[in-house]
Amino acid sequence: MGTVILGIESSCDDTSAAVIRDRRLLSNVIAGQEVHRKYGGVVPELASRAHQQNIVPVVDHALKEAGVSLEEVDAVAYTRGPGLLGSLLVGSSFTKGFTAALGIPMIEINHLQAHIMVHFIQSEKTPGPSPSFPFLCLLVSGGHTQLVMVSDHHNMEIIGRTIDDAAGEAFDKCAKLLGLPYPGGPHVDRLAREGDPLRFTYSRPRLEGFDYSFSGLKTSFLYMLRDNLKEDPDFIEQNKADLAASLQKTIIDILLNKLRRAAKKTGVHQIALAGGVSANSGLRKAMEEEAQKRNWELFIPPLSFTTDNAAMIAITGYYQYLEGNFSSDEATPLARMYF
Repeated sequence: MGTVILGIESSCDDTSAAVIRDRRLLSNVIAGQEVHRKYGGVVPELASRAHQQNIVPVVDHALKEAGVSLEEVDAVAYTRGPGLLGSLLVGSSFTKGFTAALGIPMIEINHLQAHIMVHFIQSEKTPGPSPSFPFLCLLVSGGHTQLVMVSDHHNMEIIGRTIDDAAGEAFDKCAKLLGLPYPGGPHVDRLAREGDPLRFTYSRPRLEGFDYSFSGLKTSFLYMLRDNLKEDPDFIEQNKADLAASLQKTIIDILLNKLRRAAKKTGVHQIALAGGVSANSGLRKAMEEEAQKRNWELFIPPLSFTTDNAAMIAITGYYQYLEGNFSSDEATPLARMYF
C-alpha cells in the first residue's frame, strides 16, 4: 500500500491540498484568491476568510482525485510557517481536527524547506532524477531570497540571505511603479522579452559574503523614473519594455553573482532553483546558460511546483514521517520560522 501523506498548504493566499504515496504525487489541488488583485497585494484578513471557505472542498477534491480514502491516510503534513498568521491558523486548525478525528499523526513543515523539497517529488512532470547530496539551492520567492546548502532531506543551512527586500518584492514593487497589475513579476517577465536589457542601468549592492540586498535597486529604479518623468511625462509608456528588461537583467545578475561565488567556494556543482520567482523565464534561461558554462548539474522545478502548493508540503512530510518527526497538537503557527 505504501505511505500516504496528505499535505495542507495555507501560508498566504492559496489554499492547497495534495496526496502523496511514497514520493509519487497522486493529486495537487490549489484554490487561488482573485480578490486581492484589486488591492495591489494580499490582504491578510480576506486571505484567512477565503481559506476557511476553501479548505474543506479542496481537501475533499484532493482525496477524491487521488482515489484515497480517509482510512488510507497515514499522516497529515501542514505548513506551520513562515507566512500570514491568520492563513496559517486555518491550515493548522483544520489539520489538528482532521488528525484527531482519524487518530493519525500530524507533521509540521517549514514552508521554505518545502520549496526546496519539490525536487524529490515523483510525477509525470518530474521524470528526471532528483539532486544528490550535497547541493546548493537558490530559493527565490516574493518574501525570501536565500542560498541554501542542502546536506540531506532534513539538514539545510542558509549560507546567504537578503538583508532587506527579497528579489520577488523588487519585481513586484518596481512593477507597480511601471503601472503593472499585481502580482507584477509575471508582467515584468512578459515585457522583458520584448525589451533591451542593456538600455538602462540600476544600482547594484556591494556586499561581502553571500548575502543579498535589493532595497538599493528599488530606490535607484524609483529615482530614475522620477527624474525622467520630469523631462517626459510619457517616459514610462514609451520605454516600458526596456525598463522591464533592464530591471529583470539586473535582478538576475545579482542573484547569479552570489550563486557563482558560492558554488566556487563550496565546490558543489549540483545546483537547484526553487520558489515562486523560479518561474521567471529570464532566470530559468540564465541558470541554464550558467550551468552549461560552469558544468553544473542543474535542477529546475516544473512551473506548477514553483508557486505555493501542497505537493511540496506532502513530500517534505513524507520524509519527516519516515523519521518519526511528528508534531504536537500544542504547536502554534509561526509568522516567522527559520531552518
